[in-house]
Amino acid sequence: MRSNKYAATCAECSSAVAIAAGRLIGRPGRWLTLCLPCSPTPPPRGDHPGWHVAPLASLDFETTGVDPLTDRVLSFALLDDRGRDVVGLVDPGVPIPEASAAVHGLTAEALAGAPAPHEAIARIVAWVQDLVDRRIGLVVFNAAYDLTMLRAEAQRWGTAQPDWDRLLVVDPFVIDWGIERGGLGPRRLTDVSAYYGITLDNAHDAAADAYAAREVAHEIGRRHPEVAAGTLDDLMERQRRWFADRAEDWNRYASTVGRSLDDPEGWPLQVVAPEARTA
Repeated sequence: MRSNKYAATCAECSSAVAIAAGRLIGRPGRWLTLCLPCSPTPPPRGDHPGWHVAPLASLDFETTGVDPLTDRVLSFALLDDRGRDVVGLVDPGVPIPEASAAVHGLTAEALAGAPAPHEAIARIVAWVQDLVDRRIGLVVFNAAYDLTMLRAEAQRWGTAQPDWDRLLVVDPFVIDWGIERGGLGPRRLTDVSAYYGITLDNAHDAAADAYAAREVAHEIGRRHPEVAAGTLDDLMERQRRWFADRAEDWNRYASTVGRSLDDPEGWPLQVVAPEARTA
């Protein structure tokens, strides 16, 4: 949940809420302001079995932009389930937009001498395939973006694809929506981390984001036994349904304001074939 930008009245107790002194909940066009005492909090941790008690890996990219089919990986964090973490930079061989560099601080100068894309992408794909072979869950916040980008990069550089059909993905972005149904307002990684009490001091750093996403995944499992129940295969099916529900919910709003629509079947990979847009 994010702080309120404007002074308002708490929707629960009617107390005055000064600017940035409360929290926003709700949906686009239907925002509500709550004072801090009335703001939602996650349920307490439980001692129950589930996928969350097993070690999980985590992946995050920083990139040249927001289009996973045409933008490029600039940095990556591969947090292994066994503690064998790998963090690296990539020289994309293309200009880095100033707007993107302003977010993550990665410039052409910072990436000079970094491995070429084909080398870095091959290493990332091999790491993902190892997780597939060992049936280890991979945490990726908003997986439809990062994994679609990895698929496009592998296609671009002629690298063999990992076995996507067998990859076990844990996406806190999608799971959180499945729990809250979009009712708690904007839910970027910074928002969800704060809600679950996870420190994220260096957002838009691949390692920091990957670590926070994995911690959020574990916290969700600890605090929501109904979500933790079952296997990672079961969770995959539920995430597909939640993503489809979220896309349909978003599309109802987007169609009224001229925004782009989401594909309900676009998780954990966008349906569009990467070879269609790999310029």
